[in-house]
Amino acid sequence: MTARILLVDDDPVQRRLLEAAVTRFGYAAVIATDGQAALTVLDGPDGKGISALVLDLNMPGLDGIGVLKAMAERGLELPVIVQTAQGGIETVVNAMRHGAFDFVVKPASPERLKVALANALRVETRGDEAKRVARRATGTLGFSDIVTRSPTMDKMLRLARKAAASNIPILIEGESGVGKEMVARAIQGSGERAGKPFVTVNCGAIPDNLVESILFGHEKGSFTGATEKHAGKFVEANGGTLFLDEIGDLPLDVQVKLLRSVQEGEVDPVGGRSAIKVDIRLISATHRDLLQRVKDSLFREDLFYRLNVYPIVVPPLRDRREDIEPLTRHFLARFSATETKGRVRAVSPRALAMLEAYDWPGNIRQLENAVFRATVLCDGDTLTEEEFPQIRAQVEGTVDLDAAADRGPEAPRDPQPDLFEAATAEPAAPAAMMLPATGMLRALDDSGEVRPLAEVEYDMIVMAIDHYSGQMSEVARRLGIGRSTLYRKLKEYGIDPETGRSDRLAS
Repeated sequence: MTARILLVDDDPVQRRLLEAAVTRFGYAAVIATDGQAALTVLDGPDGKGISALVLDLNMPGLDGIGVLKAMAERGLELPVIVQTAQGGIETVVNAMRHGAFDFVVKPASPERLKVALANALRVETRGDEAKRVARRATGTLGFSDIVTRSPTMDKMLRLARKAAASNIPILIEGESGVGKEMVARAIQGSGERAGKPFVTVNCGAIPDNLVESILFGHEKGSFTGATEKHAGKFVEANGGTLFLDEIGDLPLDVQVKLLRSVQEGEVDPVGGRSAIKVDIRLISATHRDLLQRVKDSLFREDLFYRLNVYPIVVPPLRDRREDIEPLTRHFLARFSATETKGRVRAVSPRALAMLEAYDWPGNIRQLENAVFRATVLCDGDTLTEEEFPQIRAQVEGTVDLDAAADRGPEAPRDPQPDLFEAATAEPAAPAAMMLPATGMLRALDDSGEVRPLAEVEYDMIVMAIDHYSGQMSEVARRLGIGRSTLYRKLKEYGIDPETGRSDRLAS
């Protein structure tokens, strides 16, 4: 991910020199002509994308020290490199006291500025991850910590935000590795129980004979091996949230006791003489079809309806491929900071195209592990397809990596890359797939019947290639799909990207 550096200087010549140097270092430059303009950028929608500042101290109006003070008031902890022509020790001390990360004297040499920026970005990356880990440990993760730009995920998160405002029981459904626990933590971190205990129990990982004891606790001597009293997860979560992961794997005999605990708000420890009142927010999760397990007599129907008051479904990664790029960059930033001291800073367009073409059966967890391995193995500063040999072997031939290398940043990700795959009809004979001379798409065939969706899709792709002169980034953008999806469909229909015509027409 290209870091964006905010350059703040009232001298136009100095701004041009800084912009040229920063661009040459491989960063993106954002320009502000004075201190107030800098705060406008930081307060605006682009402020979250700023990674560091190069700030002139001596400016008319709001000077550099004023900007540092304003950033502190706003809680902005971005690394700031201050520069001034007056390099006295008092100036340095004053700037550092107000939060400056580093200090350079005008005119700063490109080498000195490059080192200062590299150090600042390395600290910024580590600081972001450290703050995120700290929020996770204290139960204060929020929805802003969920990395996504998928419309499908936006719908799910809107439901989750509404749930966070109440204590309604929630059932989170989704495949393994989609981030169900992350959603649960965000719900707690955004509600009135933020900062309270968040206790996780993986019901599928506990031996059947210990589930009851672990959930509800036990008294000393209540069974063989019970040498100490154990409070149980319900009591540990008192006042906070209890997250029961893989609830579908809970034994039937324990389901009865769980139902009573949920209904009555109290637990009976094994060997205990009296019930213990608890105040918890219950969030359950499963990758199984609980309703089918009810039909198979593997899950109690009354417990199912007690837990399934507010269902939330987290979509698999293959149904939100536009999240693959930001997730990859997020994991890269984390692992690069911890494993390579910030050396690996980017991922190539070819590698991204390859990752987006893969279906990720293990979802986000699999992607995270793949990026971790690639970051550790990478010898340079950019992840390429060579660092993902297993993924590359499985998507070979399904995506044109050479074409993906020139992918523009304006090309959107395809929110539903398999949108047309539900059409089972085979493409019609070549003659029926010819475009009409008017350039309009025909909805009906010669007999007056609606044409199969595959035929209409073929016509639209061919017309778009012709209309935009073979510019595939623009074709993908106008069709509302990703480039990898476009190239896959070109292969399916036998369309030559150079000519925009199918070899079927020549047969």
